[in-house]
Amino acid sequence: MKLIESPSIKPLKALVTTSMDSTGIAGIVDLKAMETVAISKMENHKSLNSRDPPTNRALTPLRVLRGVTCLMVLVLTAFMMLVYAGFVTAVIFRFFSIHYSRKITSFFFGSWLALWPFLFEKINKTKVVFSGDNVPAGEERVLLIANHRTEVDWMYLWDLALRKGQIGSIKYILKSSLMKLPVFGWVFHIMEFIPVERRWEVDGVIMHQMLSSFKGPRDPLWLALFPEGTDFTEQKCIRSQKYAAENGLPILKNVLLPKTKGLCACLEELKDSLDAVYDITIAYKHRCPTFFDNACGVNPSEVHIHVHRIPVEDIPTSEDKTGSWLLDRFCLKDKLLSDFYLRGHFPHGGTENDLSMVRCLMNCFGVIAFTSLCTFFTLFSSGWFKMYVSLVCAYLTSATYFRIRPCPLFAM
Repeated sequence: MKLIESPSIKPLKALVTTSMDSTGIAGIVDLKAMETVAISKMENHKSLNSRDPPTNRALTPLRVLRGVTCLMVLVLTAFMMLVYAGFVTAVIFRFFSIHYSRKITSFFFGSWLALWPFLFEKINKTKVVFSGDNVPAGEERVLLIANHRTEVDWMYLWDLALRKGQIGSIKYILKSSLMKLPVFGWVFHIMEFIPVERRWEVDGVIMHQMLSSFKGPRDPLWLALFPEGTDFTEQKCIRSQKYAAENGLPILKNVLLPKTKGLCACLEELKDSLDAVYDITIAYKHRCPTFFDNACGVNPSEVHIHVHRIPVEDIPTSEDKTGSWLLDRFCLKDKLLSDFYLRGHFPHGGTENDLSMVRCLMNCFGVIAFTSLCTFFTLFSSGWFKMYVSLVCAYLTSATYFRIRPCPLFAM
């Protein structure tokens, strides 16, 4: 699944002066230089692989069976959590208080989201290594900006959020088509993810409307953006480098040029209520995973997450300066990734401890027990339960499609 930060616009063109040659014509892309960059990048990856040979994790029938079983459990638990907890906490309670509705919803769905790090780290034995700043635990309100290396980057942000007690408070800006996924689209709606269409004339209104509802300082918030707007591929990298060369921008090897509209909208609406921005850089050993790789535990063998905490007061306020600041951050990310491919690790590693197996198991058993009880009532109890489930499914389908959220009738 692919997340995006904002509609596809030409990044930073108005913010940086285009370099000109002696004839006054914008510089032409040096194709040979592009080829050199690509060769250099392949050599970096070879260096990483030769320094630390990959673990043999073949896609065996047993891994496929285990992965499919885990996905079925996750879908069933999500469905029962939505019907029997999400509807009550995110819809009924919202008529009385948005704050308490979010608080209780984050508890239930945080418990469900915690199953994913348990799958990655404990069942699939993926090693997650954190480095950089040791960010504080607790209810710090933050904006996260990360590189988008593959379709599952966003899932590994849950591993950091779980360690900081904020997994139920994390939200994403994502492609609107993902809201149409069965069950998972309902989860995204209940958790107030922000869908975008990649057309700013439409997305600007939706983003400002939803972001304005996140201003309450009592509500914990981790809002994640991927400023590249799409996941990284070699073809997209070449197009990004071509645009950069034509417009006098830095040529990046490991990330795409970032877009600024979404970031500026978030800072405009939320800066007064944020504590910090977490600049997150994600890298993988030894191959970038797909969603199915993740579920089956084939890849990655290691995920490396570098965190840089930036106080919100240090971020410029004007749109032009914010764009330049974001570009500088992605230049630093590019260098961090180049160093990672050469050395096999980010600097200042070991900032976070491993997840507690006991706590993971207790959470897993609690979620499965809740799901089992709800499944029993649905299938073997009164017909009223079946009618209730049908009505809730109809509501969640329409509410997700039409973006319906109740307004509070009473102040609490």
